[in-house]
Amino acid sequence: MDKFNKFEKLDRQIEETIHQVETMDGHAFFEKFVHNSFGFAMVWALFLNLLIETLGRFSTTSLFGGIQFFINEPIIFLYNTLIIFTTILAASIFRRRVFAFTIISIFWLAIGIANGVILTQRMTPFTVKDLSNLEDGLTIVTNYLSTWQIVLAGGGIALALLALVLLFIKGPKKKTPVKWKRNLVVVLLMGLITSGSTSIMVQAGKVETFFGNLTYAYRDYGVVYCFINTWLNTGISKPSGYSQTQIQNIFNKDELGSDHAIRLEEKDEDEKYPNILFLQLESFIDPTTVNYLKFSQDPCPNFRKMLEDYSSGELTVPACGAGTANVEFEVLTGLSVKFFGPGEYPYKAVLRDKPAESLAFDLKSLGFKSHAIHNHRAVFYNRNTVFANIGFDTFTSVEYMKDVVKTPKNWAKDDVLVGCIMDALTATEERDMIYTISVQGHGKYPSEQVIENPVIQVTEAPTEELKWKWEYYANQIYEMDQFIKELTDTLSKYDEPVILAMYGDHIPAIDLAENDLENGNLYGTQYILWSNFDMEKDDENLYTYQLTAHIMDRIGMEVGTAFTYQLNHKNSETYLDDLKALGYDMLYGKYFIYGGSNPFTTAKMKMGVKNIKITDVVKIGEKYYIKGENFTQYSKVTLDGRELATIYLGENVLGLLEDVDPQDAPNMKVSQIETKSNEILSTTE
Repeated sequence: MDKFNKFEKLDRQIEETIHQVETMDGHAFFEKFVHNSFGFAMVWALFLNLLIETLGRFSTTSLFGGIQFFINEPIIFLYNTLIIFTTILAASIFRRRVFAFTIISIFWLAIGIANGVILTQRMTPFTVKDLSNLEDGLTIVTNYLSTWQIVLAGGGIALALLALVLLFIKGPKKKTPVKWKRNLVVVLLMGLITSGSTSIMVQAGKVETFFGNLTYAYRDYGVVYCFINTWLNTGISKPSGYSQTQIQNIFNKDELGSDHAIRLEEKDEDEKYPNILFLQLESFIDPTTVNYLKFSQDPCPNFRKMLEDYSSGELTVPACGAGTANVEFEVLTGLSVKFFGPGEYPYKAVLRDKPAESLAFDLKSLGFKSHAIHNHRAVFYNRNTVFANIGFDTFTSVEYMKDVVKTPKNWAKDDVLVGCIMDALTATEERDMIYTISVQGHGKYPSEQVIENPVIQVTEAPTEELKWKWEYYANQIYEMDQFIKELTDTLSKYDEPVILAMYGDHIPAIDLAENDLENGNLYGTQYILWSNFDMEKDDENLYTYQLTAHIMDRIGMEVGTAFTYQLNHKNSETYLDDLKALGYDMLYGKYFIYGGSNPFTTAKMKMGVKNIKITDVVKIGEKYYIKGENFTQYSKVTLDGRELATIYLGENVLGLLEDVDPQDAPNMKVSQIETKSNEILSTTE
């Protein structure tokens, strides 16, 4: 009887439970299952991670890339899921758990979407450092997305924000008191478990903390782990045992001064050396080295001929498909960006805030003048600030160039650079160092035909889409190759010795794998050391940060901390470790190598080589016209720092399109204004 009563009681309990489930409304179910279920959070974290990994592999593998990653590397996949799960648990300490849960989920989903979209435009994945570059990225978004895509994306973001606001106001919140102490303990415990798992994964070699190849790291270690690593791992890490003795011992005694430091001595020795020119060519490679392509004719015959006639070799650059500013950094400082955090841009970090040694400062000590030239916006990657911090005397950006012709994708063509380079060379009596950054070869490359009657035609490609991308690219390369010939022809007639280093900054942002290239190296471009004087051909493969020291070696020059080290210690067993320690001391440390203080101050850099000036203000009828010299399409009339409506009528005349008080007319000036940000770059006196 007792057993019967027990079974009857159990049966009633089951019936009551079933009845509760059947009568439970959706909101109550949501409360029980979502708010209180760690199991749901884990399932959701698994789904989010699968989606993030799928988006990160969609451009290179397939729709099932995330599943393949889970099958091939289940431990790493689950470790990335654990990171997401731990962050989701933080929602349990809030009354508005659904809202907190949604915000955290959107955060991870946004990372996955951003990474997937970026990988369709370039070959380097999304990092935290891209957030600091967001302003620059927004200014060139029209080069990548059509108007309707931008409008659609903007509308989607607006709707999402509206939905979040409504969710916060109308969404459910826990009615009973939150057991936040208990939940906080659980969250902290999971944080410790995740941290411990990270240590175990690193020690077991499942993941790494240093990414020699950012793209491969995201592929092998997971998007979530790598993205967090780019957030936590920044700058150059402090060397073990960092001290004055350690830094001084990197050099021999005869390389240091009497105070056991390296100091730049002011010398008038520039005439002993040639003018030193760098030409960094945007996304430049020889298209015929892509194995699956055939062309109607050679896209770069001049560059190929120079490879045979002048010193040349393979140049290993720090990134593929992107990273122009980091190539500049390596060439100008002699330091590797791989010493920094993954995906980090020194131009956006340390060099933005303080002066530092570079080739410009080093050569200035010998009497050189240093000029930077870039046919793109001055503020892009903070170049108008950074170039002053690393010692350039002048910077000619696109705002100071006239008759600029654009590509179908709205990038400035490179032929304008010939005149800019010659203007810089002839502007001074001293020898010059000129660092020129081209932009014509920049992506995004169109997947449909945009050039009618192209000089270079792709006659064989795997797909129609790749045919048009490579055909557009090859025709830009062809024009860049013609520009190279025009430049070298002009320099060959120049009456001072010139050495010109030409190289591609990275491969183009088009889907490429190692086996698609003849050299099998996604990080390999080519360099040439051209000169207008006899110089023995000596081919050597180099890393970007070694290029300047190599040039110094060829012309018998030794100057600068990092370059002196490379010239004399490149065969040292501790070569890279010591170079990294120097980089830390020079940029983040106590400046032991300089005697304990930073000897460099921000240069008084002039924007543009030519003087922009007003010669007369003329009133004709009710309109004012400003006469002067060296105006460009970026020249605007300003009054007390305020931009006035201006029309460009030529390099000697600007027209004013608004009324001003005749008494204020004499106070009008001309400013060069960056159009995207409306930042005033310079103003006439």
